[in-house]
Amino acid sequence: MEVILFEKIDRLGGIGDLVNVKAGFARNFLLPQGKAKVATEANKAEIETRRAELEKLASEAVSSAEKRRETIETLNIEITAKSGTEGKLFGSIGNTDIASALTEAGVEVEKREVRLPDGPLRQAGEYEITLHLHAEVDAVAKVTIIGEEDA
Repeated sequence: MEVILFEKIDRLGGIGDLVNVKAGFARNFLLPQGKAKVATEANKAEIETRRAELEKLASEAVSSAEKRRETIETLNIEITAKSGTEGKLFGSIGNTDIASALTEAGVEVEKREVRLPDGPLRQAGEYEITLHLHAEVDAVAKVTIIGEEDA
């Protein structure tokens, strides 16, 4: 299915690009969220008239993500969790825990922005967590997991 993108999407294209995607991806993700429209002549004309507006919105989103990155990289987040004697956690620290800790520290972060390629953290210690704030902006947060031993 051929669609016109209304915003930059990772590994797909930028504003105004004409791309071929699978019908299900277009029907279930791109079209309902307003990220793209079916490539008709009317929609091609619409994207050309709205291109300046869409690019302005995109640049505002990038600058907002840059500001969030600067704030995040100055923070040092501490998360406390129950652990055994050698620092192994009873449970794990995942995307939701890290996102809520950053939100409590004053930076609005969604759980889908947190990247944990090796899965949830199961050991106490210091970690550098990558946050994907925008298609063009990544941030690195310093997270310290403090293990509390049961007495």
